Amino acid sequence: MASLWSNVKTWAAELTAQVVTLWFCRKHPDTPWTAKLMAAAVVAYALSPIDLIPDFIPVLGYLDELFILPLGIWLTLRLIPEPVVREARAQADAWIAERRGRPKSYWGAAFVIAVWLVLAYWAWSVIRDWS
Repeated sequence: MASLWSNVKTWAAELTAQVVTLWFCRKHPDTPWTAKLMAAAVVAYALSPIDLIPDFIPVLGYLDELFILPLGIWLTLRLIPEPVVREARAQADAWIAERRGRPKSYWGAAFVIAVWLVLAYWAWSVIRDWS
């Protein structure tokens, strides 16, 4: 059980490092604009204090941490030139070693809230039209 917990902690630390790497990639002038947009969206979502799928929902609540976020990171990193990723990873490692805290993105929280509001409005309009 201790080995499993150690693996989970290692995976979470790597996920954090990848998110911070994307943050630095987003600012790099050699990153294509499409990758900058995707990186900004992934970073905002990852650092948002609010999840798109709340964690209290059984099983589904952890889908974003297990699948959606890693998939977004993987896709975004594929769009960024390798030298930019290496440079950004070095910056991310230095940043993590220096700060030791988890950053938060209130823009990401606003995005998640906006998505929930749009979904709520859509559900309300479907139900209203259906009645």
